[in-house]
Amino acid sequence: MPGAGQGLQHGAGDGVLARGVAQALSYSHLDSGALYRCVALASLEDPSRSPQEHAATLEVSLGERVLLGGRDVTREIRSPTVSAEASRIAALPEVRAALLTTQRALLDSGDWVAEGRDIGTVVAPEAEVKVFLTASEHERANRRARELGADVEEVRRELAARDARDGGRDVSPLLAAPNAFVLDSGGLAVDQVVAQIVNLVKEAQRS
Repeated sequence: MPGAGQGLQHGAGDGVLARGVAQALSYSHLDSGALYRCVALASLEDPSRSPQEHAATLEVSLGERVLLGGRDVTREIRSPTVSAEASRIAALPEVRAALLTTQRALLDSGDWVAEGRDIGTVVAPEAEVKVFLTASEHERANRRARELGADVEEVRRELAARDARDGGRDVSPLLAAPNAFVLDSGGLAVDQVVAQIVNLVKEAQRS
C-alpha cells in the first residue's frame, strides 16, 4: 500500500506519540479511532440512522482538531459515553467495512503515520513499519486522564472495559501483527518513545 508508511498499532495507544512521530517524519497523521468515535457521536445524536449509514456518509476532518460536519468535536468524542459507544459499534462488520474504505483511500494519498487497533493487521498490513505499543493499565489511565482533565479511576475503568470488548470481538480483535515491533512505553517520556519509533523507520528506510 503505497501511502501506508508506518502503522502504529496499539493496546496502549497514545495519540500524542503518533502525532509526534508524524511530525518528526513530516508525514500526515491518521487517527483511526477518531473516525469510529465520530460515527459513535453521530449515532448517539441521530439514532434514526444506523451506525453503518453514519459511517458511509461521514464528513470528518482529522488534524489537531477533529471536525464532524464542520463542527469541532475534539473533546466530545473522548467522553466515556462516546468511547463506550465507539467500542460497541467497532464490532459491527458493516461499520468496519465502511471505515476501512475511508482509511485506505487516505493512506493511498501519501506518507502517513496511522494509529489504531487494527492498523497493522487489517487496514495497512503492508505498512513498511508496524509498532505495537504496550503499557500498564495504570500508566495508560494516567496519560488519558491528563490529556482529558478527567478522573483517573473513571478513565481506568473505561479503558479496562474497552480492552475487554476490543480483545474479545470477532471482527478485527486487538492483536499485534505478526511482524510488528512490540514496544513497551511504560516509564518512558513521550519524546523517548517517539525517538525509538523514528529510529525504527529510518532503519527500515536504509535497508
